[in-house]
Order: sequence, then C-alpha cells, then structure tokens
Amino acid sequence: MTFLQRPLRILFAWIEAALDRIFPPAWNPFYHLGALGFFYLWVVTVSGIYVYIFFDTGTTEAYDSVQYMTVDQWYLGGVMRSLHRYASDGMVLMMGVHMLREFALDRYRGKRWFTWVTGLPILWLVFIAGITGYWLVWDKLAQYVAQVSAEWLDWLPIFGTPVVRNFLAPVLLDDRFFTLLTFIHIAVPLTLVFILWIHLQRVSRPEVNPARGLAIGTLLMLLVLSLVKPAESQGAADLARVPAEVGLDWFYFFAYPIADIWSSGALWLFLMALSLIVFVLPWMPPMRRAAVATVDLANCNGCTRCAEDCPYSAVTMQPRSDDRPFEREAVVDPRLCVSCGICAGACPTSTPFRRGDTMAPGIDLPDTPLIELRDRIEAATAALEGPARIVVFGCDRGIKIGRLGRPGAATFSLPCIAALPPSFIDYVISRDLADGVVLTGCAEGNCYHRFGIDWTRDRIAQQRDPYLRARVPRERLRMIWVGLTEPMALERALSDFAAEVAALPPELGRTLRRGAERRQATAEVPEHG
Repeated sequence: MTFLQRPLRILFAWIEAALDRIFPPAWNPFYHLGALGFFYLWVVTVSGIYVYIFFDTGTTEAYDSVQYMTVDQWYLGGVMRSLHRYASDGMVLMMGVHMLREFALDRYRGKRWFTWVTGLPILWLVFIAGITGYWLVWDKLAQYVAQVSAEWLDWLPIFGTPVVRNFLAPVLLDDRFFTLLTFIHIAVPLTLVFILWIHLQRVSRPEVNPARGLAIGTLLMLLVLSLVKPAESQGAADLARVPAEVGLDWFYFFAYPIADIWSSGALWLFLMALSLIVFVLPWMPPMRRAAVATVDLANCNGCTRCAEDCPYSAVTMQPRSDDRPFEREAVVDPRLCVSCGICAGACPTSTPFRRGDTMAPGIDLPDTPLIELRDRIEAATAALEGPARIVVFGCDRGIKIGRLGRPGAATFSLPCIAALPPSFIDYVISRDLADGVVLTGCAEGNCYHRFGIDWTRDRIAQQRDPYLRARVPRERLRMIWVGLTEPMALERALSDFAAEVAALPPELGRTLRRGAERRQATAEVPEHG
C-alpha cells in the first residue's frame, strides 16, 4: 500500500503546512476532522429537530410543509433546512477526508483495526439517513431517488412485493409510506450515535468537540452559505411523469448515475466489493508488529503515570500480583499496545542516572530499551566537537533526522518523542555530553500518537510528571515541531539554535557536570527522573 500512501501523505502534509500558516494548530481543520464530523452531526440534529416540528407526513403535505419553511419562513425555517442540508454534506466530506487521511498516515492497521472497521457501518448509516431525508422532501429529485432506490432494493429478495410498485402511479402511494420513511430517517441517526460510541471505545480521550474558534468559524460558514445559496426543492413530485432533469447532491448520490449504465445486481456487487475491500484493508498486507511494552514489577510502584499517558488505553492499573508493598501494578494489554513508548517516557524510574544493570524501568519497550538509548547517547556524544555540540531527539514518524548530517550534532529517533523521559535531557546537559538538546517530531497539533507533543511540552513546563528539573537551563533546550514537507525549516531552526548555544558561557556546562559528579559520588538519584 506504500505506493498509494506516500503521495497521499505528502499531499496532506503540504495542505496542512499551508493551513498552519493561516490558522493555529487548534483551528487547522485537517487536524480535527473527526471532531468536525461530530460537530456537523450536532448541527444536523438540532436543525433536523426544528424541521421535523413543521414537517407533515403525506403525499401532498410533505412537499407543501417543506415549501412553507423554505419560502414563507425563510428567515428561520429556510435557514434551518439549509443548515440541515449543508451540514449533512459537510459530515460526509469530513468522514471521507478523515478516512483517506488515516489511510495515508497508516493509522488504520495493527491495533487500530477496530476503529477503522467500525467506521464502515457508520458510512452506510450516514448514506441511508441522507437518502431517506431526500425522499421526505418529495420533490422531483426525491421522486428520482425513490424510484432508483426502489429498483435497487427490489433486486434483494427481502420484500414480498416489489417496492417500486409504490412509485408507478399517484394512487399507489399513500401517507403511511411517508410515516415509515420518517421513522427510518429518525431511527437510523439514533443507531448511528450508538455505533459512533462503539467506534470510540478504543480511543483514549477522544476528541468529539472541535476548538471553540473552529466550531464558531464552521457554523458561520454554514450560516453564510445557507443565506447566500439556500436549499430549495426542485418542483413537486408527479408520479404520472418521469423527471426529465434533476440536480443531484453528489455527496450522497454519486453512485446513482451508474444505475443508468449498470444493472441493479452489478451495482450491488460493486458496492459490496468496495465495502469488503475497506473492511479487510487493515490486513492488506499484514502489519509487522513490534514487541509490546513490558512491565518489570521489581521497578513498578503502581504510580499510574504510564496508564494516564497511554493514548490507546493499553495500560491499566490492577491489584498487585507480587508481595511488594504497593496496591497496584501496571498491566499492558497486547491487543491495544502500539509500541509507541510513551509509557516508558512517563515512568519515573526511566532515568539514565541509574548506572549499570540497575537501569531497569518499571515499563519499557523490548525492541528499543532505554538503557540502550543511554549507551548510544554516551558513545555518539563522545565524538562531538565544536562550540555547539547538539543532541537531537526525533520521532520515527517525523522528518528523518538521521539524514540531517549536521556537523557537531548527534541524532536519535524514537517511536514517539514522548517516549523520551525528561531525565535524559537532564543527563545530556548536566553530564556535559552536549551543549544543547533539540526535541522534534511531528507537526504541532498533528502528533501521530495524538498526545506525544502535548505530553512532552507539559513535562518540560513542569505541568506533568515526570517533569524536567528546574536545574536544566531552558536556553539549552529547543522544541521544534515541523511537518514532513519542512526539512529546511528544521535545518534553519537547528542552525539558529546552534548559534545561540555557541554564544552561551562555556563554563555553565562544566559547572553542571561538577555538580553531577558530586551527586554521583554520594549515590544520589534524581527524585523525579
């Protein structure tokens, strides 16, 4: 799938970088597609309730009641109808782009298969709700949609009499049919909300509401669109005549023109095959699974930090299973763990100041243990020279920092930047292994593992445990969050930081190193890592 994902990933990166120049990360719509989808659903719900109050179910009353709202009550009923229409289109658009982006970023496979697969029935329910909604208007478009949909349904052997017979003549359609449609149009969204709840069960701290500014801007956009181009009916339906020309809502009826070319059976086969491909996509091809995080009970005191920081709810706290004097212990669910390492970065025992074999964090990644990272740092920094020796910690999902090739810099990539315990920054500076430390990864607001940037920033600001000690001079630390399409921006930021570090007093590093040596002599271990 790489040949499809790579160009899409680059395309999204360019669009997101362009929007970042206009909006802050909290307002960049591409970073909050799921939350925007929920917001459109709330707009559809509120406007739908208002429309339902004035809607009459009947072969003639349906069209007349909608026209009353559109024409006579245009200032409120017409706006509500338009909001209902455009928010429905927006919801489909957000869902489509959201799925395409998750596919491009490879965030649909492995342990994330559940969220992807449960998204498929959501798609079907949204389209069913939208199509039945267009039927209820009962204009020429509704007549066309009803007849084509009925022909599709009649191909399935589930009805005793052909559904399409209801639309062959005016006398064959009665008010009970609109009552049934109204029930379906209400029941399907209720089912949709339940499936959405299931959809989010494996998502820790799901974002279901966009930032206030983004929500207000989106609502204003919908209001302006509703006033400038209000939704209108296309003339009353007349079963005695075949609609010659109708304007389609392509968000919902993109497949309907195909019915004029293909048979109903062929169209069903196409839709079912497409759904099956989407369903099995997480296993095409099977994803190579990294070893999940492991817990060392001898070093776990049940502090809960790993469970609180895990973006996937893969770590839970359970009653102690050994005889150590702690109430709880961390337990990793291998079905949910994606090996991001954020739990190891949250563990207070993940400190490089512990020497030799004693550096055994309470939780760690077997494939990339932190003791190996410490050894690699010590080996790489021993060869650094110049007035500005820099250590760069990056993310496997961000810019490939190993390709920077910057002289006087040592680079280390982690599964997520939040997998780096703050104590490693302290270690590099206080032991005079380097003159400065740079943290980089994904673009701000677009962390692959959702909370990596937020947790890292909070730890540095001493707002989240384990936090970076105050003794570490912040002028020797720089955080640079850039997207995949901005390697030159990272290069420039590194150059600027190196120049700033080179201008700092050189004796600062030696003072910190002497203090660290004194603490080591007294076997003092940092309290917070």
